[in-house]
Amino acid sequence: MVTTAPYGAWPSPVDAGTVAAHDGRPAFVGVVGDEVWWTEPRPAEGGRRALVRRRPDGGTESVLPAPWNVRSRVLEYGGQPWAGTVTGSGPLVVFSDFADQRLYAYEPDGGAAPRPLTPLSDTGDGLRWVDPVLRPELGEVWCVMEEFTGERPTDVRRVIAAVPLDGSAAGHRDSVRELSDDRHRFVTGPRVSPDGRRVAWIAWDHPQMPWDGTLVMLARITAKGEFDDIGPVVGNLGAGGGGAGESVAQVEWAADGSLLFVSDPGGWWELQRIDPDAADDGVVASRRLCPAREEEFAGPLWNVGQRWFLPLDNGTLAVIHGRGTTTLGILDPASGELVDSAGPWTEWAPTLAVHGSRVMGIAAGPRSSYEIVELDACTGRSRVIAAGHVDAVDPAYYPEPRIRTFTGPGGRDVHAHVHPPHHPEFVGSEGELPPYVIWAHGGPTSHAALVLDLELAYFTSRGIGVAVVNYGGSTGYGREYRERLRGQWGVVDVEDCAAVARALADEGTADPARLAVRGGSAGGWTTAASLTATDVYACGTISYPILDLAGWAAGGTHDFESQYLESLVGPFSEVPERYRERSPLNRADRITAPFLLLQGLDDVICPPVQCDRFLAEVAGRGIPHAYLAFAGESHGFRRAETIVRAVEAELSLYAQTFGFRRDDIPALELRT
Repeated sequence: MVTTAPYGAWPSPVDAGTVAAHDGRPAFVGVVGDEVWWTEPRPAEGGRRALVRRRPDGGTESVLPAPWNVRSRVLEYGGQPWAGTVTGSGPLVVFSDFADQRLYAYEPDGGAAPRPLTPLSDTGDGLRWVDPVLRPELGEVWCVMEEFTGERPTDVRRVIAAVPLDGSAAGHRDSVRELSDDRHRFVTGPRVSPDGRRVAWIAWDHPQMPWDGTLVMLARITAKGEFDDIGPVVGNLGAGGGGAGESVAQVEWAADGSLLFVSDPGGWWELQRIDPDAADDGVVASRRLCPAREEEFAGPLWNVGQRWFLPLDNGTLAVIHGRGTTTLGILDPASGELVDSAGPWTEWAPTLAVHGSRVMGIAAGPRSSYEIVELDACTGRSRVIAAGHVDAVDPAYYPEPRIRTFTGPGGRDVHAHVHPPHHPEFVGSEGELPPYVIWAHGGPTSHAALVLDLELAYFTSRGIGVAVVNYGGSTGYGREYRERLRGQWGVVDVEDCAAVARALADEGTADPARLAVRGGSAGGWTTAASLTATDVYACGTISYPILDLAGWAAGGTHDFESQYLESLVGPFSEVPERYRERSPLNRADRITAPFLLLQGLDDVICPPVQCDRFLAEVAGRGIPHAYLAFAGESHGFRRAETIVRAVEAELSLYAQTFGFRRDDIPALELRT
């Protein structure tokens, strides 16, 4: 029996506790001997990342007890935080612990506690490590070292370094060998050739971001384990924010000694190969491994150590590729033939591991959360082997998304996933149109995946529609689409989100008087900019946002993104007025809609001082608003109690603004 009730007032088993318990996803999959290892979130344990292993018999267990937190802070967004191998006494794993950012060595079958490998530093944010590569034959682990040289977030250098496995560097910085020089501001971890004679890595510099322009650096490894003859072989840094650059997102070695990489000189990230011996002669001719197709074979390098492809023993390649959505396939580089795996997954995280003919990855779909999937490259069979999706509620309450392309200003395409209100037992009142929330993703050079998200289901199962917008600037649709934000951040993203909202209202899908916008980080910027630049929305939820462009660019954020605005907005020295005019901080007097502001007090990417200044400008203007600040949270919320409070507060905002009743959540106090 179907019951009629106002949109937004429907009961739902998808409560905030369920959302919090299933927040986050597995990451950084790898192989240790015959075992598959990865990290996964623990919202109920302070939001730590646990290191998990799957034994050959299929059983899984956490490798390290709480409070160990396997997570790196290099570039603040981190990256591959662990590496493992098998020694005569069993597994040996090296990992970065979030609390002090030291590298630790641990033998889980040996009984001893993890032992530190790297020292502490009192300078700035100290020493950090990421993307480790174990070299047990040398008694070392090679990885990226991020070293702060002063108190400012931009007082930092990064090199590839060698850390002794015997712990001799735990108290002595001088015992860490620097392998690369610091000619480039940013580097990824080393990739050593099969014969051990060469090493390759990716590098780039300010003001480029890695999706603007990067270089592949190549060096010879000497008999003493040092890097010699360092130089670039492919890539292009471009200039002025990387407008003419070439972005190499990943580099690996094939078994025959050729260098494999994925780059975008043709406007799409494509797999290519070069002969490093030819590079030694000053001649670099790359060869495309797959016939040209308008798909991406990589994505934005937000985390050091991301992997979209890996070679298998038989010479084929496991590849993640797609347009808008992604799939896992096996590519024969000799013929260019690409065969995709079967399964319900529409998004593969940029992390892969191989063991013989087996490929392990992390994938999700519209009806399943992220899980560890194994593909047998010989048989083509895919199966879930760990962290399998379990329905927390009846799947009848899950959203039923629709992939759509809308028309934005100037006739440009705007991609979105539309999730109408959905409940197995309730429909809206006769003649009533549902409220809709426009979700703006973070990045902004990123994209929203088409996967099951219980936070989204929290709203759709209560009768609130959600449209997730991959606005211009998003990845997954080629370089031209992702560069639409060049100089236009705060314009194109705002326009595209508004175009989707208006289209939904014009076609009778959404109530034009009950539209909201929400987002976090860069999505928080788009939300705040939307509330100050348009009259489309009745309210908005702004999470850990950027609110003042000039302040953010002038030492107000971390080093990685400290010059991001050079491309997103323009050089500050040339267009200072653009920074002032677009910042929500300077347009607070234009806000007429209620809003909720959410912020982590430990956030160094979007510091809470921006929220404080924004609220000071809003105070006394008669605009209903609420500010929730969370101690112990940084950029993005990881603790269960925080997530519960934030989700329920957002629903209360919509209830009060859209005019439906919710007695099952705490009422959010809105002040003016």
